[in-house]
Amino acid sequence: MSESRRAESAALVTGASSGIGRELAILLAREKYPVILTARNTAPLEQLAGDLNGRYAVRCIAVPADLSRPESAEAIISHAERAGFCIDFLVNNAGYGVGGDFAKSEPGEVHGQIDLNITGLVSLTRLTLPGMLARRRGRILNVASTAGFAPGPGMAVYYATKAFVVSFSESLSEECRNTGVTITALCPGPTRTGFQRRAGIDRINLTRRFFMMNAAEVAEAGLRAAQSGKVLAIPGLLNKLLVRGIQYAPRWSVRSAVRVLNSEYRQR
Repeated sequence: MSESRRAESAALVTGASSGIGRELAILLAREKYPVILTARNTAPLEQLAGDLNGRYAVRCIAVPADLSRPESAEAIISHAERAGFCIDFLVNNAGYGVGGDFAKSEPGEVHGQIDLNITGLVSLTRLTLPGMLARRRGRILNVASTAGFAPGPGMAVYYATKAFVVSFSESLSEECRNTGVTITALCPGPTRTGFQRRAGIDRINLTRRFFMMNAAEVAEAGLRAAQSGKVLAIPGLLNKLLVRGIQYAPRWSVRSAVRVLNSEYRQR
């Protein structure tokens, strides 16, 4: 890009075709951020980009990609740069989980969760953070989970990946203190999205339904937290109380409680 053409500051949202990612993309466009949307599903991604372009009169482009593949992060950033964007707001939302006992899990699903929930997130962060630091402005919002505060028998790999996201986000927030760049971990509890269906846990019990928030209110809480520079954002009073209880309860009791809670997810 020539020096006479300055790159346009933009937001990049992963997992933007549905759920929390879609709602965050809508909020960002409403606040006049140009938005780069990425996810595996091309049709809903392109439709959302068109809708946001028309509704909010901001540049929104769709970049279909599978972030569980190692080459995807660089390809997304290269596409954004060719389109004249620099990323000043990164939303690492893409992720999934699979229910069931680890010993019975499919190897592809095990590594797929790690590749998407951890490796893809870390790769995009490493590619965008140095530029933010050089410009002394930027926000990174990593979508973790209340699962990141507990061991997860019945969904062991998913819980462990979210624990990584929480720790990684807190560590980077301290490294970036007083730089103009903020890192936020959004830690929702159960949320009404397509997550449950993909995880094979859509037949969820009534107790879990009571705790569920909708994706729009989670996205709103996450965006406000990122804009205020908050490090950890746990939307919903019940979720806050849950995490506080986990932090003070004996670890054996937490493991036991989560095992019972996740028993409905065990693979047959």
